[in-house]
Amino acid sequence: MPPIVMRWQRELIPLLANLKLAVVLLLVIALASVTGTVIEQGEPPSFYEANYPLKPALFGFITYKFILATGLNQVYSSWWFLGLLIVFGSSLLSCTVYRQIPLVKVARRWHFYTKPSAILKLPISYTIPQISLTGLAEQLRSRGYQVFMSESQNQLYARKGLIGRIAPIVVHFSIVIILAGAIWGAVAGFTTQAMIPSGTTAKLNIPHRNWKLQVHKFWIDYTPSGAIDQFYSDLSLLDENDRELTRKTIFVNEPLRYQGVTFYQASWNISAIRFRLNQSPIFQLPLQKLEAKGKGNQVWGTWLPTQPDLSAGITLVTPDLQGTFVIYDQAGKILTSMHTGETKEINGINLSLLEVIGDTGLQIKADPSIPLVYTGFALLMASVIASYLSHSQVWALAESGNIYLGAKTNRSQVVFSAEMARICEHLSNMVPESNNSPASPEFISQN
Repeated sequence: MPPIVMRWQRELIPLLANLKLAVVLLLVIALASVTGTVIEQGEPPSFYEANYPLKPALFGFITYKFILATGLNQVYSSWWFLGLLIVFGSSLLSCTVYRQIPLVKVARRWHFYTKPSAILKLPISYTIPQISLTGLAEQLRSRGYQVFMSESQNQLYARKGLIGRIAPIVVHFSIVIILAGAIWGAVAGFTTQAMIPSGTTAKLNIPHRNWKLQVHKFWIDYTPSGAIDQFYSDLSLLDENDRELTRKTIFVNEPLRYQGVTFYQASWNISAIRFRLNQSPIFQLPLQKLEAKGKGNQVWGTWLPTQPDLSAGITLVTPDLQGTFVIYDQAGKILTSMHTGETKEINGINLSLLEVIGDTGLQIKADPSIPLVYTGFALLMASVIASYLSHSQVWALAESGNIYLGAKTNRSQVVFSAEMARICEHLSNMVPESNNSPASPEFISQN
């Protein structure tokens, strides 16, 4: 073996297997995750420049320059966060290989005691007269123990719950699987946003896929009180030749999934109003979101000229997609209100409101690591439960007409002591073997 490899095994792996290092890494990862939750992720640089200015700096040092330079705007895909995950996974693997697997190997080894004094030194010990090991073996097997007996039939070893020793290894491997999934998802996955007007088709910016998304219709259902009940988008996914790949009407908590990419209904907007003046062609004007008094209130509005030279006009304001507009004059006074489909004379012209156009806000996400992460979590839950199982061991020796029984366990000492007491009490009440016909024991030679 090359000297550099031997040095790596001798120095680096013991360092990675150190429990204190694993705890420190876990705390740093937790702190980074909290930072990624507090600081908005994936926003454009202008957002951070507006919300984290140079003066005054948050806590004296957190500015937009600091956030962009350290990658705090994309914590979970930054090189240093992925590096932390890799080092933490390496620490778990090192601990598993150099600490836990040897412990399991020791737990799997078994031996017979040959002297009563050795058995009586165990944490739990009994001396039972005038019985054979056959009855004890059957009692232990009935309680789920794996029983080994010597060829001379005077020595016994039994164990139960070896999986409790193996479970911590599975816990570590489960966490490593989850970490690998997180790294894979950060590298191979993506999340993007799209705001697409109803009735239009947009080309999607998705890696390795030349897809288009057609929004046949976007609409909102409202409650009788006027509150939003649900958002809906009738979507068709098209290939580069405009052939439909799939179609579905999505709403909140009911996304469209296709080839590992998921389209979520995330938000909405009002983009434009279509109208006609007198007998003119149909015009379309964009609507802009306006500031409104009151927390949580939002309105959209536009200015509509009523004279060819743009010397006069009116302002249209609406709070939602239900098609109700309030119309103001140039002085800001309310003239009237209108619904889509209505025609009214305003400033000497007939104004017809035809349609209000909404934008569907979609979150488009792909994460190929989800099956791997779910598998890791399933193994983690199962192995954590299994790790609470007790690893119990029983030894017995038949000598001079007595059975010397000793036992120990790593958990549930009180329950295990009561179980051993019940077994001994049952054996003490048994009739002598000459009057009993127990099943033949399984004889296994000692290695």
